[in-house]
Amino acid sequence: MSLEKDLHKRSNGACELCASTENVSPFLVEPKSSTDAGDHAHLCQNCQEQIQDKDKMDANHWRCLNDSMWNENPAVQVLAWRMLHRLKSEGWPQDLLDMLYLDEETLKWAEATGEAEDDENKVIHRDANGAILENGDSVVLVKDLVVKGANFTAKRGTPVRNISLVHDNPEHIEGRVNSQHIVILTKFVKK
Repeated sequence: MSLEKDLHKRSNGACELCASTENVSPFLVEPKSSTDAGDHAHLCQNCQEQIQDKDKMDANHWRCLNDSMWNENPAVQVLAWRMLHRLKSEGWPQDLLDMLYLDEETLKWAEATGEAEDDENKVIHRDANGAILENGDSVVLVKDLVVKGANFTAKRGTPVRNISLVHDNPEHIEGRVNSQHIVILTKFVKK
């Protein structure tokens, strides 16, 4: 059975968070990367957009979590936990979080993106211009860099695509330059 069919059967064709039946499709719950249905949730386009773009958040839409947080699928539980943490300044989500129980493995999955960390404790990566960097961004070098151990110089203007953030150091990112995987200081790149 295909991923789409598995999820449609599991969710009865409805969004597993808000129960909408319009524009429902598979949504991979990060940081998982498989095509296994257990790593996906079946979500409507509205839920997916709000999960991916915090600026589009509508707190009242997420009152649906009162029901969906009890879903037995771990991917749905992870999304419910993350959205409740994102919205906890509203007041009502904190009550739901106090009731929500996740087993140890599911909680580790939920915490993997850092959604629950306070903003002051989050490691934020900024480029040379102060723009916030995210995993998967593309950047350009703003200075010629001598790459130690690889015997080449990465020239100013060289694009670095699909970067990875070093989670414990806000000044380091990782990326590929000339087919070499290297660590780059954030002050030498710009979006």
